[in-house]
Amino acid sequence: MRGAPLPDEFYARDTESVARAVLGCVLETRLDGERTAGRIVEVEAYVGPHDPADHGYRNRRTRRNAALFGPPGTAYVFRSYGVHWCFNAVTEHDGFPAAVLVRALEPLVGLEIMARRRGTDRPRLLCAGPGRLCQALGITGEHDGRSLGRGPVRLLRPTDAAPVSVAAGPRIGISRAADWPLRFVERGSPWLSRGS
Repeated sequence: MRGAPLPDEFYARDTESVARAVLGCVLETRLDGERTAGRIVEVEAYVGPHDPADHGYRNRRTRRNAALFGPPGTAYVFRSYGVHWCFNAVTEHDGFPAAVLVRALEPLVGLEIMARRRGTDRPRLLCAGPGRLCQALGITGEHDGRSLGRGPVRLLRPTDAAPVSVAAGPRIGISRAADWPLRFVERGSPWLSRGS
């Protein structure tokens, strides 16, 4: 399970296309000599300044969301409700606030490390949800703004070339534009944060 890092050009297109294409790719961390990785099975697209649920809605820049306005292929990591870290891949082009939130992974590498970080040995609970997967992989605000091709948190091409069957539906856990069909999942995956 060693694919090459996705190039910046992969992210430099419309966010919905990136969200669909990233399913089946691998999110990997190498931190303090420990490697963890999981296959992406669930994401959400946040499509720019016209999206009321996007942190860059109406092009409002703050210190907290600065990485969201960065170049495509950058990590945007924010804390949700002051409790959980959430990992996003910045898309489109520099200065345009759009990203793909990774919501769930199928754990692949370093399950013992993930279990220790999460405080559970139940594989289903390691990476089912954006906060859980960040805790399992050790992703924190320290990784905000880092390159996804060259940093300690990387997105890798899938080693399995089989196409992913994608299902779309409304985004989860937001109050604005929740009905927009911008949540994409691998159809039938048992590793989703919630059923599709």
